[in-house]
Amino acid sequence: MAGKNTVEFSDASFDQDVLNADVPVLVDFWAEWCGPCKMIAPTVDAFAEEYAGKVKVGKVNVDFNNGTAARFMIRGIPALLLFKGGKVVDQRVGAVGKSELVKMVEPHLG
Repeated sequence: MAGKNTVEFSDASFDQDVLNADVPVLVDFWAEWCGPCKMIAPTVDAFAEEYAGKVKVGKVNVDFNNGTAARFMIRGIPALLLFKGGKVVDQRVGAVGKSELVKMVEPHLG
């Protein structure tokens, strides 16, 4: 359930792929059974394509990576967290549109 510019993150790879990244990272916490997660997936994938090279975009399936979900206190999905320099700098919970993703990310570019 990821586009060509959308990465799958796991508990094992999260620190290296997200916290140590040299660009901002937008992480979509989701699950297969989550309707709103499926609803925003094409938006997240389109965003990943548009911002390729500027922002890393990936997904964490909370059913298989509950350690990471617990670590960042994910209580509702979809949850979108923006990381920069290893820290959460913005977040949204629920099915949000592309304009919200742009609002999250733009202040942290450049």
